[in-house]
Amino acid sequence: MNTQLSNCLNRLEPSATLAMAQKSNELKAQGIDVINLSIGEPDFNTPESIKQAAHKAIDDNFSHYSPVPGYPSLRQAIVNKLKRENGLEYTSEQILCSNGAKQSVCNAIMALVNEGDEVIIPAPYWVSYPQMVKLAGGTPVIVKADISQGFKMTPEQLEAAITPKTRVLILCSPSNPTGAVYTQDELASLAQVLMKHENVITLSDEIYEHINYCGQSASIAKEPGMQERTIIVNGVSKAYAMTGWRIGFIAAPLWIVKGCNKLQGQYTSGPCSVSQIAAQAAFDGDQQCVEDMRQAFLRRRDLIVSLARQIPGFEVNEPQGAFYIFPKVSALFGKQHNGKVIQDSMDLAIYLLEVGHVACVGGKAFGDDECIRMSYATSEDNIRKAFRRIDEAVRQLQ
Repeated sequence: MNTQLSNCLNRLEPSATLAMAQKSNELKAQGIDVINLSIGEPDFNTPESIKQAAHKAIDDNFSHYSPVPGYPSLRQAIVNKLKRENGLEYTSEQILCSNGAKQSVCNAIMALVNEGDEVIIPAPYWVSYPQMVKLAGGTPVIVKADISQGFKMTPEQLEAAITPKTRVLILCSPSNPTGAVYTQDELASLAQVLMKHENVITLSDEIYEHINYCGQSASIAKEPGMQERTIIVNGVSKAYAMTGWRIGFIAAPLWIVKGCNKLQGQYTSGPCSVSQIAAQAAFDGDQQCVEDMRQAFLRRRDLIVSLARQIPGFEVNEPQGAFYIFPKVSALFGKQHNGKVIQDSMDLAIYLLEVGHVACVGGKAFGDDECIRMSYATSEDNIRKAFRRIDEAVRQLQ
């Protein structure tokens, strides 16, 4: 029997975030109290009005296949949201709903990237971006934007990275893993560069749009000429605490949506029917739940930043969005505990898990090995307890 997997699959690396979650679960199974700061999902429950819409959808027998791009009513709700909140005009034919924003990103990359095409990815980046590019046969071009520049790529860096092979730029704002948020002026400067390169499509991942602490979230699609060459990716997972409902979407030029629709029609078809009705209720309903969760995340952000800045060897900036901090911890590299030397971010993450019983993720998986990612999508009590443990563990390093 030939047990060899495909070359396409062998190009991929396992998800570091899922691997850390598995290690954390293994310790929990041994009866160890682990505080998990590695998971990227809100700890809130889905708002009641959204759940009620789902109950009604079941009673109304929304139990059959939906159109591949999603129900027309959901796509129209997204059109309305984009106009109301973002000032962007789309038609429902320019919307494609998928099984989470993760599939939306992958659809777009698979629809646009050919073998040998280059995709510019600012680092730190979400772990799956380079892997999806590899899956499509493309080449990730990593542009390093470290803590000294607020983890944001400059126009000069973007210009230097573009070549005749560049097909896509992936932007994520607010950012996973750093919480960095591009201002509209910063996006305008990037757009000026992009407008000189007509073959480059921008994929703007805006899934953390509503979890921001600096006012209305900006979109590069708002810049003159950019809507025609931008794919907006968004969904309900983060803003409405609906990670398990698996509804994401793209808003894009019609030719791209048609391509993604063709692709999705062959391997998943439309997303869950009941989840679509719930998502429609989320977009159409009262948005106070979104603001309430944002305020809670802001309080947690302020708490975790203040606590992290007290840890020896941590350099911490103040994130403007999402629910992560990404402290620079390279000052701890070379230190040891019981003969085990901390050589990189992954070593430190494992040390904090095994000794401090706090789960986080090494920054190497996100393209910056000097940092670690910590999620504050957990209670304030858990954050306080976690940093007492982290402080104690770090002070044991020699």
